[in-house]
Amino acid sequence: MRLLRMGTLGLAGLLATGTGLAQEKPLPAPHIKAKLICHDCHQKEKPTTAAVPDEACMVCHGDYPAMKALTKDAKPNPHASPHDPIPCTECHRQHKPPVVKCLECHEGKFTFQIK
Repeated sequence: MRLLRMGTLGLAGLLATGTGLAQEKPLPAPHIKAKLICHDCHQKEKPTTAAVPDEACMVCHGDYPAMKALTKDAKPNPHASPHDPIPCTECHRQHKPPVVKCLECHEGKFTFQIK
């Protein structure tokens, strides 16, 4: 049911939001295709911050062990960090370009492409 709520009004609200978040970068295509609205991730009707709890990501993407298993063939596996759990939004930022959090301390040691 959550995925069916988007409709025209939800997309218009996402694109016209006054927070500036959607104006910097709209949602990635898979999230638009899934018909997500702001509330689905931010868990607020009119979010004023970028804060998204990991639990909101896990509804669709699975928990930490599921993500670790999904990316098991990546070398190194970004979801098998010794620093687990790292919040999803540390790397996967939906309204801004993604970042590789690992490189803040381990510069030049990894090459990751965040999806």
